[in-house]
Amino acid sequence: MSVVSPLSDIPLLQAVSITKSFSGVRALKGVSFDLMAGEVHGLVGENGAGKSTLIRIMTGAVFPDSGSLVVGGTAVSHMDPSRSRALGIAAIYQQPALFPHLTVAENIAFAVEEASMWRPVRWRTRRQVAAQLLERVGASLDPDRLVETLSMPEQQILEIAKAVGAAARVLIMDEPTASLSEREVERLYGIIGRLRQDGLGIIYISHRLEEVLTLADRVTVLRDGESIATRQRDEVDQKALIQLMIGRELSAIFPKRMVTAGDVALELRGVSCRAGGVNNVSLTLRRGEICGLAGLVGSGRTELARTLFGVTPADAGDILVNGMRAQITSPAEAIALGLEYVPEDRRRHGVVPEMAVAENVTMASLPSVARMGLIARDDERAVAARYVQDLGVRPASVDASVESLSGGNQQKVALARALAANPSVLILDEPTQGVDVGSKSEIHGLMQALVERGLAILMISSELPEILGMSDRVAIMRGGTLAGVLSREEATQESVLALALGHPIQ
Repeated sequence: MSVVSPLSDIPLLQAVSITKSFSGVRALKGVSFDLMAGEVHGLVGENGAGKSTLIRIMTGAVFPDSGSLVVGGTAVSHMDPSRSRALGIAAIYQQPALFPHLTVAENIAFAVEEASMWRPVRWRTRRQVAAQLLERVGASLDPDRLVETLSMPEQQILEIAKAVGAAARVLIMDEPTASLSEREVERLYGIIGRLRQDGLGIIYISHRLEEVLTLADRVTVLRDGESIATRQRDEVDQKALIQLMIGRELSAIFPKRMVTAGDVALELRGVSCRAGGVNNVSLTLRRGEICGLAGLVGSGRTELARTLFGVTPADAGDILVNGMRAQITSPAEAIALGLEYVPEDRRRHGVVPEMAVAENVTMASLPSVARMGLIARDDERAVAARYVQDLGVRPASVDASVESLSGGNQQKVALARALAANPSVLILDEPTQGVDVGSKSEIHGLMQALVERGLAILMISSELPEILGMSDRVAIMRGGTLAGVLSREEATQESVLALALGHPIQ
């Protein structure tokens, strides 16, 4: 593919009236999209809106039923992965596609070196090329490091270096900041800025609309498989984007209503866990209350949740459940005491993707659907159907595999599993991470309904708007201990960040 000048009016990539159906279901309905050189073009929409299908067509993973792709002004009649790469299209997904047991330089070599059986490997040159590409994207990685030793942000940067080395002109970034800290996000912004100056076109997909509005020159909104609108960045704000995405007025992403707090459901007195890095945490949680647990990545939030749930049991201090001192040495003991935990990584720990919705929902409460030691499938399906309806899981089939559901609906199934155990205390770790804005609003509404029924919720979130929007109180962790607890009135972005960073509140 020839290099197109950033000043050219010829798009690097165009999708023209693309349609695609799977098993009779229309995933894309005449979608059009274009990307210019030197542009960041945001692509947003709810889960199921058609973003992934469009990207798979651009990268040649699937063929459209109708419509066309145009690259650098030339129509491409038959796009496949090999041709897509040759035309300079590269995609970076949430889970990088790297060889973990090879070095950084060796992974880059797969993208930049031509295959040959007889040509000897010039290791010094290979390392030099890798170092130059890493320097170009602002990374300070050792070319000889094994990929399995890299953090997720480092792996993403390596993927970007590979794409640049392979002369990519179109870079597709799918939820690139889902697992990054704020500092790492800022670093990624800098890399994107350099790539834009070099004339690359970047398609930026994210559920974090504030990121899209920070980075993108234009934003295209997909809804139900259709391209609803393309807007210049200064023509829209978050509220307008949300309305375009969901097709209806969204009164509030955070439907918070005040609830009179009841008795103390959970109390921590100097709780510590050396294995988890938790140190001397004291906190109370009342029925009818959402207590937000904030802090920077590595501050100990998830480690505290795992300690409370018995995954890494406390080795000092006291845990009181409903006023009674409790010894929680395993998740089974936590569940028996009325504690439930929905972890951050729902695919690894929250649900079993290959199993049906019904099997996932009853997983933590099997005795309630068992007869004489055997699972009563009709009872199991009935229990699951109730939660599927109450939580608005779509599609509403208890027999569907969880892996066939969108991220937001998988999160609802994980929540249903926890609720089926009839807990009094619910620990939610990043409850809306990676879900679209419509599902986020629905999950927040479910949380509000649960506390109104008398549950106590400890909510861990890296999103400050979520912490501030849904919490009655905010507890801030730093270095494995509590840096402070703020009331809803006291909690602001500035005060929460100040405590998280170890600074005094002004």
